[in-house]
Amino acid sequence: MTHEQLKQKALSNASVKKEYDNLELEFQLLNEMLSARKEAGLNQAQVADLMGKKQAAIARLESSLSSGEHSPSLTTLKSYASAVGCHLDIRFIHDEEVAV
Repeated sequence: MTHEQLKQKALSNASVKKEYDNLELEFQLLNEMLSARKEAGLNQAQVADLMGKKQAAIARLESSLSSGEHSPSLTTLKSYASAVGCHLDIRFIHDEEVAV
């Protein structure tokens, strides 16, 4: 069974799907962070050095987002963004009104 097949099978369970959907924002943030790090050509240890942290702290930061166990501070996110040559952009986006 492939990863995608396993994912689809798990998501067919309503309770699993609900929990997965609840983590959507965290997954989006993690994807942004990993993409920015890859584009910068850096590994976790290099990002850690630039942030004045240990590699294990960056590993925990990245993995905590996929588990929903921890929400990093804005200071940490700004520091990570700076380390990978980016800046942090946080916006509030109005929800679309549901058509009746």
